[in-house]
Amino acid sequence: MSTADDSAITTIKEMWDAVSNLPPSAKLIVKVLEYNGTLTQSELADKSRLSPRTVRNGLQKLEKADVVVSESSLADARQNLYSLKIQP
Repeated sequence: MSTADDSAITTIKEMWDAVSNLPPSAKLIVKVLEYNGTLTQSELADKSRLSPRTVRNGLQKLEKADVVVSESSLADARQNLYSLKIQP
């Protein structure tokens, strides 16, 4: 699996290769972000029907795999916005 130190993910194929060993919940999060664009953690939980804890765990794994990026929400600084590093 590629990490941020090895090489940057630049294609959709590399992105899916990077998540191939992750749990199904993390792959579902990638699909939800692929279809919906940038979302908050609670929006991801609603759209994926995963528990908030599972979404949080999946996002941590995806950030470590350098697939998902997060940024603070301008509308509500208490929330982060999550999006795919490579847009489909």
